[in-house]
Amino acid sequence: MDKLQALESTVDSLIARCEQLAEDNRALRQQQTDWQRERQRLIKNNEVARTRVEAMINRLKGLAQES
Repeated sequence: MDKLQALESTVDSLIARCEQLAEDNRALRQQQTDWQRERQRLIKNNEVARTRVEAMINRLKGLAQES
């Protein structure tokens, strides 16, 4: 009977661990999704900034050529 109780306890522990790992996995997947969104936002912002800087450089070059 003790072996059966020990086995039952082990199975219960494994089930609890599996549930915890599943929850951790869900949390990690959500974090991954959040990081991917953040990365895309930063890439977009970088592109906007680059475009603005290039436009300013071109305007400055135009002003320099007019002088």
